[in-house]
Amino acid sequence: MDLESFSRYRILEKLGSGGMGEVYLAEDKRLGRKIALKLLAEELTQNRDRLSRFDQEAYAASALNHPNILTIYEMGDEGGRHYIATEFIDGETLRKRLKGAPMELTEVLDIAIQVAGALEEAHACPDRPSRYQARKHHDSPQRPRESFGLRPGEIS
Repeated sequence: MDLESFSRYRILEKLGSGGMGEVYLAEDKRLGRKIALKLLAEELTQNRDRLSRFDQEAYAASALNHPNILTIYEMGDEGGRHYIATEFIDGETLRKRLKGAPMELTEVLDIAIQVAGALEEAHACPDRPSRYQARKHHDSPQRPRESFGLRPGEIS
């Protein structure tokens, strides 16, 4: 898909894609800030299970407030395309970092502490559903980069 704009967002570049859809770096035209815009794949908008999972991701993350959990700005649909607008965090993903040179123990411990803090917050949230989204971390202290799905007792 070649997008120049979507809803109130000006598309700057495609950041990636996956099983649920595509993620773009965009600019909020009203607020003048960069955001990450996640669009549910068009073919999944008719799939109730996938649409429910997509919406649940936004509901769950928006109920949490922690430096290591991505902030949800908005969710909705525009012309039948469902989307989630989140803060944009620039930096290297943990996945990419792990493919690089081995990490020093202090770096591993720093990442583990950040992940544990975010998981603690997610588990303590009274509004969290049984399936919620937490965030994996990258090299910038106290900030997330990408989402990964979690179920109680499971890391995916």
